[in-house]
Amino acid sequence: MEIPFARWYPAINRRRSRRRYEPQLPAAEVLARLDAACTGFKPFPGARAVLVTRPADEVFRGALGSYGKIKGAPAFMAFIGSMDDPRVYEKVGYLGEGLILEATALGLATCWVAGFFRPEVAATIIGINKKERVLAVTPVGHAPSDWSLEERVMAGFGRNHQRKPLAELIAGPMYAKGPDWVQVALEAARLAPSAVNRQPWRFTVAGDSITVAVDNLQDTFNLPKRLDCGIAMLHIEVAALYYGVRGRWQFLDAPQVARFSWNGTVSAA
Repeated sequence: MEIPFARWYPAINRRRSRRRYEPQLPAAEVLARLDAACTGFKPFPGARAVLVTRPADEVFRGALGSYGKIKGAPAFMAFIGSMDDPRVYEKVGYLGEGLILEATALGLATCWVAGFFRPEVAATIIGINKKERVLAVTPVGHAPSDWSLEERVMAGFGRNHQRKPLAELIAGPMYAKGPDWVQVALEAARLAPSAVNRQPWRFTVAGDSITVAVDNLQDTFNLPKRLDCGIAMLHIEVAALYYGVRGRWQFLDAPQVARFSWNGTVSAA
């Protein structure tokens, strides 16, 4: 399955994390399209997703501090990785965010959950092999039109999604020369969701490449920062494709994560 960038790029701005859901399942045709995306979008070996159309309350165990419990979701997606792959976290982040953007494009609500859920319950429901692990899940469904006070506090509102300024996320000088789409791609990456909104990614632009790295090697909240960076990678590539640029990813050693390289050719958007 090719990245449907025309659908996913607008979804980057529309996506919001929702934690309260209507109990009814979405329409069968909508679920069928999302299930087809789970089956068809396999950008990397060792990372896969499964859509489960049953109530998700048993999978979620709430959260600590300001992060609230998922309530009422009639379905969920599980993002699974093969733990013998050293790049498993960034691959699962990339895969999962693509499917979350697809769900957003289909008019569904979602919420990345990588810490406070029951992976053993999800694994029993979907079935995994000995090398695999459920690394993250998302509820799937329709959210109430009214946001709860808790959701407002946690998710925030407005286009900036409570994100750091781009200048704080770029290592080295700001990228002022070159094609405009690079700035657009970096802005798309800036809007990527991350665990407890920690925004651990850092970007370096040099020649015909964008390198994604973590801010430091200390994972917080017992959640791998490389998963967050995989989400940002997907946003970079979606934005690039939307502006007619095709590139490829090369995985790198820590603290770097991956480098997106293109040949300098830009077609019509």
